[in-house]
Amino acid sequence: MGYRNLTSCIADLERSGQLVRIADELDANLEVGAVQRRVYQAGGPALLFENVKGCQFPMLGNLFGTLERTRYLFRDTLPTIERFVALKLDPRELLKQPGKSLTALPAARFLLPKQVNSAAVLARQTTLSKLPQLISWPMDGGAFVTLPQVYTESPSRPGWRHSNLGMYRVQISGNDYQPEREAGLHYQIHRGIGVHHAEALAQGHPLRVNVFVGGPPSMTVAAVMPLPEGMPELSFAGLLGGRRMEMVPAENGLPMPAEADFVVSGTLDPERTLPEGPFGDHLGYYSLKHDFPVLTVEQVYHRPGAVWPFTTVGRPPQEDTSFGAFIHELTGALIPDVLPGVVSVHAVDAAGVHPLLLAIGSERYVPYAEQRKPMELLTQAHAILGQGQLSLAKFLWIAAREDAPVLDLHDIEGFFRHMLERVDWRTDLHFDTRTTIDTLDYSGTALNEGSKVVIAAAGERRRELPVELPG
Repeated sequence: MGYRNLTSCIADLERSGQLVRIADELDANLEVGAVQRRVYQAGGPALLFENVKGCQFPMLGNLFGTLERTRYLFRDTLPTIERFVALKLDPRELLKQPGKSLTALPAARFLLPKQVNSAAVLARQTTLSKLPQLISWPMDGGAFVTLPQVYTESPSRPGWRHSNLGMYRVQISGNDYQPEREAGLHYQIHRGIGVHHAEALAQGHPLRVNVFVGGPPSMTVAAVMPLPEGMPELSFAGLLGGRRMEMVPAENGLPMPAEADFVVSGTLDPERTLPEGPFGDHLGYYSLKHDFPVLTVEQVYHRPGAVWPFTTVGRPPQEDTSFGAFIHELTGALIPDVLPGVVSVHAVDAAGVHPLLLAIGSERYVPYAEQRKPMELLTQAHAILGQGQLSLAKFLWIAAREDAPVLDLHDIEGFFRHMLERVDWRTDLHFDTRTTIDTLDYSGTALNEGSKVVIAAAGERRRELPVELPG
């Protein structure tokens, strides 16, 4: 059985020697983040900062700091997830007939959230300024929530079945935000909240938003999972957490996790944006100040003994590297079903994940041709660039499985050697100009605008690559 809340997770990690308490006073302004990053680089434990300068709430860092610890957190439920994948079970179909699903897989009951009428998170309220004011880098525009679980529901189809839970950073101080009353909500393109926001704008109504912080660790992972459209993150959180997610209504009409540590509750103003940022981001440079939606804060709830989980990002690898590796372990086997002909994909963490995507596809269009060349690979490349967050790739390199059946995408040097031996630079570069690109990519002509390139190679080796420098 998974953790009911963050408190039980902390206790378990401490018992198993995977968490260290830090009693010395440290400032959330730069100091806490610097310690967390150094401990991450050393492969160290989770960190509980018990004495945060000027703040009553302890902070938890490096919770997902190693892939081994991330696996440990979900050790009781990973076999269930693996069984779902092996049986090619679609959770969306299981949700339609939960009774029948229980016969085939008893854990399917965890897909359904459970409504409760009381919760520890409702016990107390505070204000934005009393929350930990995490500033990770010197030029950050203010304090940020870096592990938020941002919850919205479809305005036209309310309810958890049409909900979205995503990790979109929240700026809670600085810039032109009204203290205690406003926060910046930075969501990038290709995020589920955008669909709900568009519906609210079309209706001329504010979009109701609850920002969860802490609670069961499965909720944090669910917020970053690239789930298929129509699959609620709350359901995945229940499956990964090994229990039904208990939800309690908030005053703004949206539910919140009964076991959350904090909930910031409010609405997105339909008529206003304000500058958000800068923010030292996971590509290794600052994302700049841009206009983003404004969250009008109505309540800030917290449970007794609440703990504030956080991460800091920067030049990779960082803690979010473990997220990426864990997500790949959970979802990698599904790629051939989602993208026919594509054998595997690998978003390269050292490049910042989204900018560089490697893929192995299939080249079967003309199997009788004397010389193989990219044809089906191009179809598959366009399918990849049209699939969810894979569409944010800027450089997509794709090889044909038929040329090297044992080619391994995680052997990056070997993959590039294979490609550079075969690519024809006259015909194998395919540019897509004036298209949408990652919000954090500043190589384009404007925010969210720029170009991409596909490098596809198939066939026999064209050249021998030198392996030594001359002289």
